[in-house]
Amino acid sequence: MQQEPSKYEPLKIEKKWQTRWEEARAFEPSDDKSLPKKYILSMFPYPSGRIHMGHVRNYTISDAIARHYRQMGYNVLHPMGWDSFGMPAENAAIKHGLHPKKWTYENIDYMRQELASLGLSFSRKREFATSDPLYTKFEQEFIIRMFEEGLLYEKKQRVNWCETCHTVLANEQVIDGRCWRCDNEIALREMPGYYIRITAYAQELLDDLKKLEDGWPKQVVTMQENWIGRSEGLSFRLMLAQQSQAKLGNSFQGFEVFTTRPDTIYGVSYTALAPEHPIVNYLIEHGCLDEAKIAQIKAMQNMPERERATAEKEGVDLEISVINPLTSEEIPVWVANFVLSGYGGGAVMAVPAHDQRDWEFATKYGLPIREVVHAPGSDLEKGAWSGDGVLVASGHYTGMSNREAKDAIIDHFEVLAIGRREINYKLRDWGISRQRYWGAPIPFIHCPACGLVPEAIENLPITLPDDVEITGEGNPLESHPTWKKTACPRCGGDATRETDTMDTFVQSSWYFLRYCTPNDPERPFKREDVDYWMSVDQYVGGIEHAILHLLYARFFTKALRDLGYINVDEPFSNLLTQGMVLKEGAKMSKSKGNTVDPDAIIASYGADTARLFILFAAPPQKELEWNDSAVEGAFKFIRRLVDRSDNVTEKSLPGIDHAALSKEEKTARRKVYEALRKSAEIYENRSFAFNTVIAAAMEALNALNAQKNTLVWSEGYFVLLNILEPVIPHICWELSEKLFELGNFTAITIPQEVFEAESIRLAVTVNGKKRDEIEVSPDLGKEEILSMAKTKCAKWLEDKTLVKEIYVPGKLVNLVVK
Repeated sequence: MQQEPSKYEPLKIEKKWQTRWEEARAFEPSDDKSLPKKYILSMFPYPSGRIHMGHVRNYTISDAIARHYRQMGYNVLHPMGWDSFGMPAENAAIKHGLHPKKWTYENIDYMRQELASLGLSFSRKREFATSDPLYTKFEQEFIIRMFEEGLLYEKKQRVNWCETCHTVLANEQVIDGRCWRCDNEIALREMPGYYIRITAYAQELLDDLKKLEDGWPKQVVTMQENWIGRSEGLSFRLMLAQQSQAKLGNSFQGFEVFTTRPDTIYGVSYTALAPEHPIVNYLIEHGCLDEAKIAQIKAMQNMPERERATAEKEGVDLEISVINPLTSEEIPVWVANFVLSGYGGGAVMAVPAHDQRDWEFATKYGLPIREVVHAPGSDLEKGAWSGDGVLVASGHYTGMSNREAKDAIIDHFEVLAIGRREINYKLRDWGISRQRYWGAPIPFIHCPACGLVPEAIENLPITLPDDVEITGEGNPLESHPTWKKTACPRCGGDATRETDTMDTFVQSSWYFLRYCTPNDPERPFKREDVDYWMSVDQYVGGIEHAILHLLYARFFTKALRDLGYINVDEPFSNLLTQGMVLKEGAKMSKSKGNTVDPDAIIASYGADTARLFILFAAPPQKELEWNDSAVEGAFKFIRRLVDRSDNVTEKSLPGIDHAALSKEEKTARRKVYEALRKSAEIYENRSFAFNTVIAAAMEALNALNAQKNTLVWSEGYFVLLNILEPVIPHICWELSEKLFELGNFTAITIPQEVFEAESIRLAVTVNGKKRDEIEVSPDLGKEEILSMAKTKCAKWLEDKTLVKEIYVPGKLVNLVVK
């Protein structure tokens, strides 16, 4: 009886294998810690309700990597969870009248099924959401330990306040200086908040980037270096002139400035303070400035620093002055919107001749521009000269190179004890307070007798009350009738809970450690599990997380190490930042109407087609342009793979006498093993250029189709299904079970005989222009090859003088004629 031809029914096949994998717990890692391991991780998603094509790309990439390493015999941890706290849940609660918790966990249930429909090989028993009380319990424990060790502290912070909604707004909720909900103008208000002392780790965070240079994209390493922003220079005090001290009620003698250019101090023509500087506030509060100036300064104060950075430079003369310590000259003091209160003491010395920002400000307000570093080509009429040169008009330092003068001037300040050599960082401490409901409560208690007290560890977790109404006005925890009322764990007296919740970056800063131990109720993770699994061997996520998430995760790892929880310095050994998925040249978004629904693609073509297209359309680091016809092409390739499988006759890898094969049969074998070799390369060099492997597999299938030897067909499918399983797993498992009883998903040895060519093709060029090709034996000598080339191109040599004959072995012959 003739066998029925194979038919491709993707939805039926995919459902079958997803069920089989789930029932068998096929992708749970082994507890055997003697096995070589690979920890493959994608950045976990926010449960927004539906997956998008960016999710499909991210998780398909990590899944392909995880599946490959399982084939290679590694113990693979490939987990998934949910970054489930955050503002969108509260926005949805306001819009749809749903409780944030209900909205979040219903979304998780739906998205879990969507991800399962892609055949992603996640560990199921390690899944969690960061809003789970158990996760919050351990996170609150970390926060308390940081507080006890001085890594967390409370201080006043400036926040965006909407008077109409009676609430604090995140920066993302402020649009052009107005509230996103009511469109009223926001004000900056000082409120107490909690800060993690990440600056204590600034130098280690910077130094350890060297450990990541081989495994992280250079762009990301550079972005982190710039964000940390180490600078070396001089810190010194500018003393206020006597009249200015008197104007300030003798409350201030001067202020500190930091400069990386001490060689230019002779060129200082003004100084500038941040709008929030205490001297500025004194002048406003005591009416030392006219109303117009005060209004102008208050407008600066009410503009968030992020907006100031891009705003036009503005300033106000404060009508006070300081003394230049090198020249004894009086210098005017201004307030300027470009000066940040958190960097260098909120004050800068300005040298317009040698700093472009200072030059623009001085030009706008008619302030002096004095050259003190001269170099050929500098033109102060056109802009500042910030390069090297020789000092001029700089006292006894005149004539020195500016680099030499930097050290000499710092030494001078230190000898006179009027300044000191200092290292500064742009990195600021991490403010984690959020005045929102849907977040992890900060585990502190305000006691009238004891002050700020951490909750007792045995009382954790502090969980959120469910009986709240989210209206967008105020913090529901603040207004709840009973939740914040508690007893002080130190004295037992009546006390009040902290109503701020944590920045959601806290949750994503340690989740990768929690995966190491499957949802242990007694501890965040077991040290021996972390010792085995960490660090993450391959992390996959978007470039938009290059700074904050990755920096905070690196900090948290180091802090937990120093708190005695783990022995790890860096969380992620290797990082892949995948490109965006575009349609019609733009990032997919609902507002642009250019989205593609993954569920619809899977329903029409199957998950394997979606995976194949995503991995074939572009290298993972590049942007990917959606293409409907290419999706159709991916489906047709899989269908062809199924159709041709009927040519397979052997149940295992057959033995083949390579020497006895025809030219077409040898070519087919070579193409198959070239694809296998290419597959090994992309994992070994971590390029993960799946598109090149898929292209090689397609070539191999075409080469198999050009011959009829069933042994070659059988070997070809044994190898090709192995190569393609990480990409299109469902159909590969289906065909492998039918053809090879799933015996081909292991490492396969490449027989070198397949690469021994019987002949090679050489291009023949005349004066560098290709005219023909010749096919020759690899053993043929140079003279015979040149003779064949001249015979082949005889018509281009007629009536010409042969000047030179060039043979490039294995590539070409070039004949030079006149």
